[in-house]
Amino acid sequence: MNGLKKTVDRLLPLSFLFLALLVSRQVSAQEKQVIQLSGIVVADDGTTELPGVHIYVPEYGRGTTTNAYGYFSMPALVGDHVVLSSVGFIKQEFVVPGSSNGRVNVMLQMQTDTVYLENIDITPFLSEKMFKQAILAMRLPEDQGKAAGSRLDGDVLSAMVGSVPYDAQLNATYYFNQQLYYMQDSYGPRSNPFLNPFNWAKFINSLNNGK
Repeated sequence: MNGLKKTVDRLLPLSFLFLALLVSRQVSAQEKQVIQLSGIVVADDGTTELPGVHIYVPEYGRGTTTNAYGYFSMPALVGDHVVLSSVGFIKQEFVVPGSSNGRVNVMLQMQTDTVYLENIDITPFLSEKMFKQAILAMRLPEDQGKAAGSRLDGDVLSAMVGSVPYDAQLNATYYFNQQLYYMQDSYGPRSNPFLNPFNWAKFINSLNNGK
C-alpha cells in the first residue's frame, strides 16, 4: 500500500506537467490560427493605389506583391509581423489580428520617403570669378564676327523662314483645311462676300456714319 502511494506521489507532478504542456500547446495553436489576409495598399493621400508593394513575413520567408490596383491576398498566422516594402516609401510593419471567420481585410497606407538634396551647380570653372575672367579673355576673330552679323540680315532671315519645312502639326492642319475646302466645293460654289447684299448695306451705312 505504501509502495502504491509512493508511485502515485511520483507520477502526480509528471501528470500536472503533461497537462500544462497540453494546455499551452492548445493555446498556442489558437493564437497561431491560419487566416486569409487581404487588403489594398494606398499612398499617403489615401486614394492612390500602389502596385508592386512587397508584403512578406520575414520570420517564415513567405509573402506576395500587390497587383496593378494595389490589391493583395495571402495566408498568414494570427500574430505574424508583416512587413510592407516599396521603392520611394517608408518601410512599415503591422501585426496580423485575429478573426472569427478566418478572414482579415485591411487597408494599409504607406508614407512617402522624401529626401531633399542640396542644389549643386555644375560648371567647368571653379568659381564665378574664373568664369568672368574666361569670358573677358575671349577674343573672337573679326571675320567670324562679320559672318555672324551677316546671318542677322533681314533678307537672309526671311529666306530661312521660308525654307523651313512643315512639322507634323502644320502638315495635319494643312491636310484638314484641304479636306474642308474639298467638302465645301463638292456641295456648290464658294460664297463671295462681295456679292452679299447685307455686307454692302453695312458698308454703305458705315460710310454715311463716317466710320
